[in-house]
Amino acid sequence: MGAAARQAVSAAEVVYGGKRHLRLVGSLIRGRAAPWPSPIRSAIPEIEALRGTAVAVLASGDPFHYGIGSVLAETVAAEEMAVFPAPSSLALAAGRLGWAVQDVQIVSLCGPPPETLLPGLQPGRRVLVLSADETTPQAVAALLAEHGFGASSMTVLEALGGPDERIRQGRADRFALADIARLNLIAITVEAALDARAIPVAAGLADRLFESDGTMTKREIRAVTLSSLAPRAGELLWDVGAGSGSVAIEWLLAHPANRAVGVERREVRASAANRNAAALGVPHLEIFVGEAPGALEDLPAPDAVFVGGGIANEGVLKAAWRALPPGGRLVANSVTLEGDLALGAFVQETGGTLSRLSVERLDRIGGLHGFRPAMTVTQFRAAKP
Repeated sequence: MGAAARQAVSAAEVVYGGKRHLRLVGSLIRGRAAPWPSPIRSAIPEIEALRGTAVAVLASGDPFHYGIGSVLAETVAAEEMAVFPAPSSLALAAGRLGWAVQDVQIVSLCGPPPETLLPGLQPGRRVLVLSADETTPQAVAALLAEHGFGASSMTVLEALGGPDERIRQGRADRFALADIARLNLIAITVEAALDARAIPVAAGLADRLFESDGTMTKREIRAVTLSSLAPRAGELLWDVGAGSGSVAIEWLLAHPANRAVGVERREVRASAANRNAAALGVPHLEIFVGEAPGALEDLPAPDAVFVGGGIANEGVLKAAWRALPPGGRLVANSVTLEGDLALGAFVQETGGTLSRLSVERLDRIGGLHGFRPAMTVTQFRAAKP
């Protein structure tokens, strides 16, 4: 801690922090030491109530990089704070490894499950993983080995910047490090086997990556559908008639800040969609079992809606359209005459557009080969004025 930070702690009437932090700066504290409650957010009203009093909040490294700073900033204005950042664990790790931070994928597993790491496992890339605790490195090693990245190099960096700092390295599928410190992060140099489940960064994932009973938006149509939905960072999608969850999953993969909820009337399909989301690195997909339009009533307001089922029910399209804000997008796919008729009528109401999407795939015809057409898809697309 620099001189200004030390002075701020000594001058504070109340000092908030983890027990470890409070113990480390104990000689500087002149006021009341307040250990964080669980959950930490429950202390925010108390801190707000102390407005006008000198309050210090302790954090490791940079409090605005995966730290408490952003939580405080939700209710405390920036001009009310004096921030004294120190080098973050990520900066320390990059310095020890000689890695350029701007070229590294950063993933936090402090809360999210290990599967969150999967989209970042791109062959030849480098990843820094913020660990939840001492068990995270073993869980990450198992995940890498399971998905075909067992040859990846894992470096576990423990207690960086302190007297007990330790850096150890091993291969993921031979991971045997023991006695790992609770405070650690993991550096991964990704090596992929030929059959590794690397998740492509473009829309249109292979159908085989999804568990499905056959009711799903197929790869080529899904790629066009994602293009029509036009995801933007931080937006929320409703996937109505989610099936295998493939459209919502690819929406979430488009940007880490994106959110999605799915509505599926069959519980077995909803369960499969949840498993698909976890297997493809977006376990935060929310699937609700219910039937539209009734099941849409209590959902958070969407930025875009995809309707892949129930189109013949006129109320589904109308409920989705009502829920959208100005500029929100609605995309609906139909493969039935009844669905086409519903979309045709809805075009007249909304001023949207209709497209016909056809795909033919090579197949065997006796001892020869030919192209066999899949069902033609009618796609409705509109942006709400």
